[in-house]
Amino acid sequence: MAPTSETLTAERILEATEEVLRRHGPAKATVVDVARALGVSHGSVYRHFRTKAVLREAVTKRWLDRTTAVLTAIAAEDRDPEDRLRAWLSALFAAKRRKAGDDPELFATYQVLTDENGEAVGAHIADLTGQLTGIVRSGADTGVFTAADPAATARAVFHATARFHDPSYAPVWRQPDIEAQFEAVVALVVRGLRA
Repeated sequence: MAPTSETLTAERILEATEEVLRRHGPAKATVVDVARALGVSHGSVYRHFRTKAVLREAVTKRWLDRTTAVLTAIAAEDRDPEDRLRAWLSALFAAKRRKAGDDPELFATYQVLTDENGEAVGAHIADLTGQLTGIVRSGADTGVFTAADPAATARAVFHATARFHDPSYAPVWRQPDIEAQFEAVVALVVRGLRA
């Protein structure tokens, strides 16, 4: 193996793992493949990630966190809660569609990985519904929304819009009228939340 001129970091390993997954798929990708791509021994990879499962969970979390970062900024904005809710739901749908459309092979790989890594997915969903809870609570506090239990309402909004962010629905995201479908559901949800 050729010596690497860069310091081996967890981030470099995760980047290489993503590339190996893209090339080989989740069934065939190995830690040895990741190490080979980095020009290091597989032991060096294991010093950062103690098992293949831990590495796969970390790369899954990294992939999910890319969506969360954009949404966190929207959720924290100081603007009308209804506008913020619409923007947040639109950004979530756009991010999921982009992931599915820009790199379908990697998207399929991550669907397998998310099935394996329930803890990372659970944390991701909890983060997203937490952001929604903040938006709904803000709307309730300002009298824009009616929500006796903002957390329960946020979970209901998340489930009501699942067709536009749950990866199992990715094939329907290519329908020509999907934007109109999305707008109709968001309009219905917002009407239901209004005080």
